[in-house]
Amino acid sequence: MKFHTRTISIIFSYLLLPAYMSAQTSPQQTAEAMAADPVFSQGIFSIYAMNGDGKTIVDVNGEKMLVPASNMKLITTGSALHSLGADFRFETQIGYNGQIDNGTLYGDLYLIGGADPTLGSKDSIAVDINMVFTQWEKMLRKAGIRHIEGHIIGDGRWLDGMEEEETWLWNDIGTYYGTGVTGLMFYENMQSFNVSAGQKAGAAVEISPSYPECPWMEFTYDCSTGKAGSGDKLYMYTSSLTPKAVIRGTFGVDRARKRVDFSNKFPEYTCAVYFEKHLRKKGITCLKGAADLKFCRNVSPCRKEDLHIIGSTFSPSLERIVFQTNHASNNIFAETLLRTMGKTFRNSSCYDSSYVAIDAVLEQIVAGTSKGIRIQDGSGLSRQNLISPVFMCSFLKAMMDSPCHQEFQNSLPIPGGNGTLSYNMKNYPQHIRSRIKVKSGSMNGVRCYSGYILPSGHENMDAETVRKRTVIFSIMTNNCTSPNWKVRPLLDKMMACLTETSQAI
Repeated sequence: MKFHTRTISIIFSYLLLPAYMSAQTSPQQTAEAMAADPVFSQGIFSIYAMNGDGKTIVDVNGEKMLVPASNMKLITTGSALHSLGADFRFETQIGYNGQIDNGTLYGDLYLIGGADPTLGSKDSIAVDINMVFTQWEKMLRKAGIRHIEGHIIGDGRWLDGMEEEETWLWNDIGTYYGTGVTGLMFYENMQSFNVSAGQKAGAAVEISPSYPECPWMEFTYDCSTGKAGSGDKLYMYTSSLTPKAVIRGTFGVDRARKRVDFSNKFPEYTCAVYFEKHLRKKGITCLKGAADLKFCRNVSPCRKEDLHIIGSTFSPSLERIVFQTNHASNNIFAETLLRTMGKTFRNSSCYDSSYVAIDAVLEQIVAGTSKGIRIQDGSGLSRQNLISPVFMCSFLKAMMDSPCHQEFQNSLPIPGGNGTLSYNMKNYPQHIRSRIKVKSGSMNGVRCYSGYILPSGHENMDAETVRKRTVIFSIMTNNCTSPNWKVRPLLDKMMACLTETSQAI
C-alpha cells in the first residue's frame, strides 16, 4: 500500500504529539490540556489564536497581560516600519566650527550622530567601518581640511534622555544586550573581551579587553573559574558616570576560550578616537585629539545650528534593520527604533516622549491601545512590559493592513532556520516549519512565541484568500520554573497543531 509523501509527513507530525494532542482533539482542547500540564503547574500558560477574519480559534487566558520578553520587538518593529517607512535611514553628519585657512581647520571637527545603530557594528548588514571612515576622510579633503587645530568630537546630542531604560536590571546594563542607546553609536556600544577559564575551579579567569581599545577605562576583574557545567556567568557592572568597570561572576572550567561582549558607556568618544587614528594614518593630523561631549570635560560644545555640514553617510534601510532586529533579537536596534519614534514625532527621544509617540502610532494601527498592553521599553528587556495574547494578535492582524506588512512579515524567523529559532521544531517536516513566521521571546521564567501561520499553498493564492486563511497566534508563558528542555517542545507542538489546523480554515 502506497502513501502520498504529504500524508506520511502529517502522520509523522502527529506521532510527535503527546497523548492529549491527537488528530481528534481541537486546538482549543489541546491548549486547555497543555495549560494543565505539570510543566506549567507553577506558572501561567496563555494562548490566543484567530484567523485573518478575526474569528477566534483558541483562547486560554488570552486576556491576561504577561511579560512578553523579546515579543515586545514585534510591537516596536511593526510600529517603526508603519510610521517611519521601510526606506527610512539613519544619518550621520560631518561638520565643523571655526574657519578653514590654507588647509588648516581652526576649530573643531564634529561627528554628528543620528542614532545609526549599525555604525561600526560587526553585524552583516553594517557598512565596514573602514569604508565609512574613508568616506568621512574624503569629505574633509573635499572641504580642504588637512590639519585640525581643535578636537575631533563625537557628538551624540541627537538623542536626549537616559541611555538605558530605568527599570532594567543592574546586572543587565553592563552586558552587550543591555547597553544603552546613544546619538552616536559605535560597535553597537559594546567592547569585546577575550576570556579563558583557569586550570581548576576557583582559579582566576584569564580576561583581557580586545576591540575596541578603550585605554581610558579602568577594569577590575572580580571573577573566578566555575565548576564544570556552570557555564558563562560573567557580568560587567559599569556606568557612564565614571570610566570604571568591574567584571564579576564565574566562567566554567570546561568552557572553551571565547569572546565575551560587554557594554561600552563611551561610544561617542570611542568613535572619535578611532577616526582620529584613521586620519593620522592618512596624513591628516589633529592637534588636540579626540573628544566627546560627555567624557571630556574641557570641551565647550558648539550649537549644531552653528556648524558647517560638509557631508553625510547613511545606515542600511529600516527594512534591513528590522529584519536583523527580529532575526537576531537585537536589543540595541529595537531600543533605537523606539527612541527614534520619540525623536521624530515628539521631538524628544527620552523614554517618556517615546512612550507617547509609540502609543500614537499604535492608535493608527489598531484602536484600543489602552487595554492589553503596557510599554516600558522597545526590546522587551524590562520586566515591566506587559502584553496580552489578545492584544498581540489584534496588533498582528492590524499590521496585515499596513503598507509595510510584507516587510514586517518577512522579518520574522522560521522555526529551525536562521536566527533565534534555529533550535525550534527541528524534527518537524519542512512543509510545517516553512509556513510559520514567528518571533520568540525568552528570559528567566518567560517563554513566548507570536506570529503568523500561512496557509498551505499560499504562494499560489490571491492576497485576500491568504489573509483569510492565515492563523495569527500568540503563546505566552510566565513564572514557569520548569527547564527550557521541557517547555520548548510543548510550545513547538502547539505551533505544529495550529499549523495543521490552518489547513481546515
